[in-house]
Amino acid sequence: MTNNKRKQTLLDQIENGLIVSCQARKGWPMYGSNIMAAFAKAASEGGAVGIRANEPQNIIAIKNTVDLPIIGLYKQWHSDYEVYITPTFESAVEVIQAGADIVAIDGTARKRPNNETFPTIVQKLKAEYPNVLIMADISTLEEAKDAERIGVDLISTTLSGYTEQTKHIENADFTLLEKLVHQLHTPIVAEGRIHTQQEAKRALELGVHSVVVGTAITRPEVITRWFVEEIKSIS
Repeated sequence: MTNNKRKQTLLDQIENGLIVSCQARKGWPMYGSNIMAAFAKAASEGGAVGIRANEPQNIIAIKNTVDLPIIGLYKQWHSDYEVYITPTFESAVEVIQAGADIVAIDGTARKRPNNETFPTIVQKLKAEYPNVLIMADISTLEEAKDAERIGVDLISTTLSGYTEQTKHIENADFTLLEKLVHQLHTPIVAEGRIHTQQEAKRALELGVHSVVVGTAITRPEVITRWFVEEIKSIS
């Protein structure tokens, strides 16, 4: 199978479907590769078309558990840089070597370690790993346009609400999604604060390629808090 055909097959697999983000940081109740794999299995049985996963060991565990496309990333925090989603070429390579079919990378122009830039990382990945799809995690229309010019395979709204320019956004950014769908040709993935079935459906109705849901499915401590806070609001 040629690289282009393989990439199109992966895109077809996740089109119009739900991707479940199975992630937990160290110190969170659900942290652990076995737990992430269990979440992925449950998501698969529920009809998910793909899994988004953080850290090589979790990607490996999930890859050994479910037969679904995996969007892999490697969150690494550096005190001098805001970028933390797969911030370097080496972190992207670790994700790929763990078995990810798609590697998600911070697609903003913010500074990152080793004087690397998003365009140079994408260029090297395309040269050395041509069979792997690249997803740009962005927060604005301008960042998405830049990512499309660079030649990424997918663009996700993951960072809307999490950058200096977009910190005022507190809910799913449907305005941005609509602009991306109408102004770009690259497949768009809706991600970020999508908490209900209705919001996921709305995103797909706007014309996005796929929708990612994480917290509302795989963070029971947060879901519990939502219920508790609503109950407490009873006068």
